Amino acid sequence: MIKSMTAFSQATHTVGAITADVTLRSYNSKTLDLACHCPESCQALEEDIRKIIAKTHDRGRIEIKLSIRDEAKDLEQFDVDTPRALSYYQALKKIKEDLNLSSDITLDQLLAARNIIVPSRKEADMESLWQAVAPCVKTACAALDLMRRQEGKNLYADLTSRMDDIETKVKEIEMEAKGIPLVYKQRLMERIALLSADAEGLDPVRISQEAAILADKSDVSEEITRLYSHIQQFRQVLESGEPGGRKLNFLIQEFNREFNTIGSKAGNASLSHQVVELKSELEKIREQVQNIE
Repeated sequence: MIKSMTAFSQATHTVGAITADVTLRSYNSKTLDLACHCPESCQALEEDIRKIIAKTHDRGRIEIKLSIRDEAKDLEQFDVDTPRALSYYQALKKIKEDLNLSSDITLDQLLAARNIIVPSRKEADMESLWQAVAPCVKTACAALDLMRRQEGKNLYADLTSRMDDIETKVKEIEMEAKGIPLVYKQRLMERIALLSADAEGLDPVRISQEAAILADKSDVSEEITRLYSHIQQFRQVLESGEPGGRKLNFLIQEFNREFNTIGSKAGNASLSHQVVELKSELEKIREQVQNIE
């Protein structure tokens, strides 16, 4: 069954003190385009995240947003910039000596300097992070795939109905088009009769041959046959379990080519109007196919 390329999913997974939150958004794209937005601590995991998503998705732009909450008690740590503290102490000592001060240099005075004690986070444990991230990404990915399949069912129903309408219209054109060669032949004979009213020596056999050639050029039976073939192929792609967006796009181009040819051969206003309706319906199908993986 076909799948849509537009969908959304979220997932959360906790392992120990680490909680991973993943949001996936999928849009239309000619190829599989993955955009990861991860915290700095998880950037090393991006390639593995991409591999998980690529297993179940072939096309579409998928935006991945990952956030991490680590509630470990020893998460927040502090570092002392000893060289800076020593330099600041020497500066205070020099001021004391230069000004002949008797007071002692206190710890509070040292701590008054900026960036003597700075916060630092412990280095991330990538294995622990991945134990939380991997199941979260897989769950979100499965949910995204499910939504794309559900949307695909709606697209399938709509496209199937529209293709049935096109087939019905093609059958109507096929019936009406059978009279096109006769119409062209009759018009040609009437024009020849008008132009040659006072002329002598015109070969009626030759006239009939030219009329037959013109009628043959107006025959759309080949285009009708190819349209039936395209309709069958379109339905087969819809029924297959493989991604079919590219194939359906190609078939739409073929449909349009046949419609244009029939329109150029149309011998009456009714047939031309039917071709216009077909092309209008085809454009609606084209818009829907843009959403198919």
